[in-house]
Amino acid sequence: MASNDQSIVIFWFRRDLRLEDNHGLYEALANNSNVLPIFIFDKNILDKLEDKADRRVNFIYNTIVGLHQKLEKAKSTLEIFNTTPIEAFKKLISKYNVSVVYTNHDYEPDAIRRDEVVKKYLSQQKIEFFTFKDQVTFEKDEVIKGDGTPYTIFTPYSKKWKEKLNTEIIKLFPSESNLKHLYKCSPSEIPSLESIGFTKTEYNIESTKIVEDIIINYHDNRNIPAIKGTTGLSVHLRFGTVSVRHLVRVAQKLNDQWLNELIWREFFMMILFHFPHVVKQSFKSKYDFIVWRNNEQEFEKWTKGETGFPIVDAGMRELNETGFMHNRVRMIVASFLTKDLLIDWRWGEAYFAQKLMDYELSANNGNWQWAAGSGCDAAPYFRIFNPYEQTKKFDPELKYIKTWIKEYDNYLIPPIVNHDDARKRCLVVYKKGLENATS
Repeated sequence: MASNDQSIVIFWFRRDLRLEDNHGLYEALANNSNVLPIFIFDKNILDKLEDKADRRVNFIYNTIVGLHQKLEKAKSTLEIFNTTPIEAFKKLISKYNVSVVYTNHDYEPDAIRRDEVVKKYLSQQKIEFFTFKDQVTFEKDEVIKGDGTPYTIFTPYSKKWKEKLNTEIIKLFPSESNLKHLYKCSPSEIPSLESIGFTKTEYNIESTKIVEDIIINYHDNRNIPAIKGTTGLSVHLRFGTVSVRHLVRVAQKLNDQWLNELIWREFFMMILFHFPHVVKQSFKSKYDFIVWRNNEQEFEKWTKGETGFPIVDAGMRELNETGFMHNRVRMIVASFLTKDLLIDWRWGEAYFAQKLMDYELSANNGNWQWAAGSGCDAAPYFRIFNPYEQTKKFDPELKYIKTWIKEYDNYLIPPIVNHDDARKRCLVVYKKGLENATS
């Protein structure tokens, strides 16, 4: 334990669970000594999770254990809390003479509110609170139109984003080289997963290793769900176990299409930051006039992968079993729910939020609104994926479908709708809703 007159600097790990190229950690270590890293299992978030075998909590927990071990080798520790952020800082302040707190920016509305509360509390204690850009390449107002307003269409945004990238050197932050400035102490205790209120899961997360062949061939293979044509790095981006700056550099060298995927992520983050109403409302307000059917029995069949549409059912079963779903299939199942079944995109978004390992509010919301036609730069409402045509195009040999529908040869589930009839019904309902919005 530190003596009361010894000044301690706190680094607060959040969506940046790595020692390498961590901007906030770099700033803390470069400008101070006695840097104590902390992590908070935030009860404000975890108490809302109904599934106590949540794979994401397991992923975070295992990552935190790994960080704790690395910091222990550096003769320091990771102090871990299972409480609210304010209560955690109260405990820290009672134990240490805290002079300043460092962390990295977060852009979600709840996170922004949390940080304002923490900043205000620390200010009352005469403690400074510094945050830094880390989880994106460009943030907030760094890529905007000439008139100072945010982009709402991806293509011009991505063009400006790339122009900015080509005129700037993306600086890395070698935080791992300054670990000598960590607070030297004996290791703190790691709480058990069970004491946090969760149980272990069996699923193993993919490595952060970058497979260059996958990225080089990404543009050819990314839409084929039966092969490993995507990197599996989305969960690592979500929790910051890999540096986005490093990935952007790799993408610049290897594949512009893969770089576009990283830009889409930042585009949706920018949209959420500038238009926080999208969390509960359509980006295009006129789409809130659509009268959804919201049939609960059909929704349940969709969640279980029992719609009678093999490509849809395979996708939902992959999600339920693994916490992942191939990106092309995500579009198919989302179109099916919103267009064929006329179920509110918010229902699907919420289900994905419960299940996806790589769940990010901005991307999940942006992609669901894209599928429903209600979002920025969304597919037009009359674009309705045909599950059968999508199967012919992207899984013609049914390899993906048979992977997740193991009983496919005896697959007797009747389709819960006739796609052609559902398509016609969707066009009528959408058209009427949009007319009502303008009347």
